[in-house]
Amino acid sequence: MNLTTGIRENKEILKTILPIGRSFDISTRDLILGGREAYWVGINGLCDNDALLWALSNLQDPDFMRDAPLSDIALFMQGKIGNAQVLITDDLQEIRRNLLSGPTVLMVDGFNEVLIIDIRKYPSRGISEPDAEKMTRGARDGFNEIMLTNANLMRRRIRSPHLLFKLFDVGTDSHTDIALAYMENKVNQELLQKITDTINRLDISALTMGGNSLIELLVRKRWWNPMPGIQLTERPDVACSYLEEGHILILVDNSPLVLILPCTIFQFTQCAEDYHKPPVVGTYFRLLRFLCIPINTLLMPVFLLLTTQYPAISRKLQLLPTEDLSKTELVVYCIAVEIFLDLFRYSTSMRGERYSGPLSIISGLIIGEIAVSLNWASPEALFYGAVTLLTSLTLSSLELGDALRIYRYLLLIMTAAFNVPGFWIGLGLTLLSIATTPTFGNMSYFWPLFPFNWKALKTLLFRYPTYAAQPSRTWDRQKKGK
Repeated sequence: MNLTTGIRENKEILKTILPIGRSFDISTRDLILGGREAYWVGINGLCDNDALLWALSNLQDPDFMRDAPLSDIALFMQGKIGNAQVLITDDLQEIRRNLLSGPTVLMVDGFNEVLIIDIRKYPSRGISEPDAEKMTRGARDGFNEIMLTNANLMRRRIRSPHLLFKLFDVGTDSHTDIALAYMENKVNQELLQKITDTINRLDISALTMGGNSLIELLVRKRWWNPMPGIQLTERPDVACSYLEEGHILILVDNSPLVLILPCTIFQFTQCAEDYHKPPVVGTYFRLLRFLCIPINTLLMPVFLLLTTQYPAISRKLQLLPTEDLSKTELVVYCIAVEIFLDLFRYSTSMRGERYSGPLSIISGLIIGEIAVSLNWASPEALFYGAVTLLTSLTLSSLELGDALRIYRYLLLIMTAAFNVPGFWIGLGLTLLSIATTPTFGNMSYFWPLFPFNWKALKTLLFRYPTYAAQPSRTWDRQKKGK
């Protein structure tokens, strides 16, 4: 089926590919332009009303159209529509895809082509600092659900012709726009080609959950790999810093999350807050976050191991009060505290600031005190659980904190079931799970530790001054560095 030169026939063709008259949000208008019949179609709510009013009112003005007889649609477009991006096409699939994305369609009698006028204006929330990546200093802007806005926030910071955005269409139903952002002079061309080929081969109906759905399509993981394989950010300054290091970013329309490739485990320990403090202070907090990772994972399992298997050491270290508790009670207390603190964290994160404050007080003071008085928990288990929760809050990556929580449950269950051998088996399974975490392109998850690159590793461990931290080249992840 192809467009004809008759506008009535073209109207019927459009009705076969679009739910015109069957969906309330598709608006149509019959117009007279330059003495010819015309037909306009658009999505109500996705058009800039001011730009639409200016364009249509002018095109319907006889004085405005007096010197432009509609004999050549290309010349008409060039001479009369100058306030928007316009495309001429006769491809029905392209017409449908563009219209459902927001641009409007204008057809004129006598032509077998239509004008696609891009005056879309998506509804969106304002630009604000993301809740998951708040800082005491620095910029307060963050990505939102409009991909073009997110690209503009990065372009505002990197005004280089080498910054490119490559557009793709994903999903047979959703036709979600995604874009690769990269520095042309710094990107790994092999990785870029691999990402491009992978996206082009994606066979999916819709990206229902935006960036998170795309992550699961790019990195296929087994259930025993809870560690994140792709880093996420909602901060433009963080995204731009990775662009300058040669990384590739993936922007997904309708999602504020930006995906960063390639990914290593050390990226989840970085925080932009370090660069708003003096180098020595930033280094201190960075090393403190590194220390919080083993504490978060091992504190509760080691507490359970020592109190149940080594009571003499437990009494010497005063891990428990003088009265002894049975192994069963300790196991129940530790697991109950973990579940209780997870419920506390989940409830406060899923409610606004209006409720999170009262929930914190109620959960931390009243419920904890009553649980101890009713012998549903011990003060020691609550204390070590609270320290564990505190260390998880210092991690800048929510995904890393969730993965460590799963490993902690594994260690607790293995220690409770098999005592000392169970602890070491659980620890071995944890390390094996981390070591086998897949990443996109099968690049090393432990770079620059493996392959070892001391020059790159020390920039991750220590906060260097700005003048000393500028990379002179893109890091080569395949070679060892001195």
